[in-house]
Amino acid sequence: MNKRDFAFDKVNFILLAVGMAIVVIGFLLMTGPGSSDTVYEPDIFSARRIKVAPVVCLFGFVSMIYAVMRKPKNSGDKSQETVENSKI
Repeated sequence: MNKRDFAFDKVNFILLAVGMAIVVIGFLLMTGPGSSDTVYEPDIFSARRIKVAPVVCLFGFVSMIYAVMRKPKNSGDKSQETVENSKI
């Protein structure tokens, strides 16, 4: 299989992995102790769990969307081939 047959290049996969890692970090920031019927835990409403973690997750999802939408850089040879093939 040729390298030209792939929709993603190495940079796309790296950006996708970084985006997934950022999302996982955001979900880890949301974790913490929960309240039960007998014990109230005020940490449920902390700024880390309500404000910071969702913004981190959103940033991760946006970066993953960018990684999928990013068009790989083409070499000059491929652009010449498409021009020549369109003339035929």
